[in-house]
Amino acid sequence: MSAVLQSARRILAILSKELTQLRRDRTTLGMVIMIPLIQLMLFGYAINTNVRHIPAALVDQANTGLSRVLTQMVEATQVVRFTERTVDLTAAQDAIVEGRVRTAFIIPPDLSQRVARSGSVGAGLATPPSTDEQTSRPVAQWIVDGSDTMIAGAIKGLGTMPLTELLRRPANRTTPTFAVALFFNPEQRTAINIVPGLVAVILTMTMVMFTSAAIVRESERGNMEMLINTPVRPLELMLGKIVPYIGIGLVQTTIILLLGHLIFGVPLHGSLLALAAATLAFIGASLALGLVLSTIATNQLQAMQMTVFILLPSILLSGFMFPYEGMPVPAQYIAELLPATHFMRAIRAVVLRDASLMQIAGDTLWLLGFMLVGLLIASLRFKKRLD
Repeated sequence: MSAVLQSARRILAILSKELTQLRRDRTTLGMVIMIPLIQLMLFGYAINTNVRHIPAALVDQANTGLSRVLTQMVEATQVVRFTERTVDLTAAQDAIVEGRVRTAFIIPPDLSQRVARSGSVGAGLATPPSTDEQTSRPVAQWIVDGSDTMIAGAIKGLGTMPLTELLRRPANRTTPTFAVALFFNPEQRTAINIVPGLVAVILTMTMVMFTSAAIVRESERGNMEMLINTPVRPLELMLGKIVPYIGIGLVQTTIILLLGHLIFGVPLHGSLLALAAATLAFIGASLALGLVLSTIATNQLQAMQMTVFILLPSILLSGFMFPYEGMPVPAQYIAELLPATHFMRAIRAVVLRDASLMQIAGDTLWLLGFMLVGLLIASLRFKKRLD
């Protein structure tokens, strides 16, 4: 019995020591609380598969009172939100390629005749309508960025929406009132959307993980004193830390896209110049973020915990798993701060929609700015630690 009590006392002593260490390690304690809290908020609040308010372009070639009523009826569904209005179909297609909108609603010049034809089908007839009457032309057309299957599914749901306010009789919901054309992924294969996004997720995980432990690793190995006594400046140290991993990131990108093309048939439409520019900017931004975390962490375990802290929102809020448009506005603000969100847009635009370098310039420049700010913050924090 005494041996059991002594063993219990030793266990309690170790337990007390571990609790004291945990209480003093505020970073780890914060992660213990924040990671489940953030997961709860992301899955319960920010993640929404019921897509609403999809940014859309309106191409009203009729420009009549009837077309405006039709537009209001479509907007009333809250599935789409018209953010751009034009009469030029080419301009609407360019907006889809650039990612400013996900779909375009095209109202033809002969809208009145189409509505009249649809409304008169079967009206006042005692006998079933003829085949020609049953196959009247759709009232209008949607063109959709089909690379995101959730977006495509939401728009296809509008294809049979009833137009009871426009027609003389209730529309048959089995008869398409709008034609729907899917661009970039007409087969609606999930791999088309997932594989380019996977590049952003894997690069976020590896690049941030590699560099988040860069500074603390030097301290744990006893190399910090040597670095302090060398003429190496903080910014030079930061650049020296990240340059070797740029090549690793390019190799990972090549492997994912090449195997995705060979195995899953993912198209590679865009130019290599645009793809290389966006990828290099994102790798630099991710490495700079890892360096900032490395100056905050006190050991490699904390650095790994912080990497997870960044990785979870990058997967859930960047548009990789769930449409960006389905998130509430506060979650979209958080997503805009993440490098993965901007790279997700850029690489999908280049690889799937053949976007040019100019068409992804906004996201690419944002990533470059993030990299420069991250390097500056990491250099300043490292300098303070030397003091």
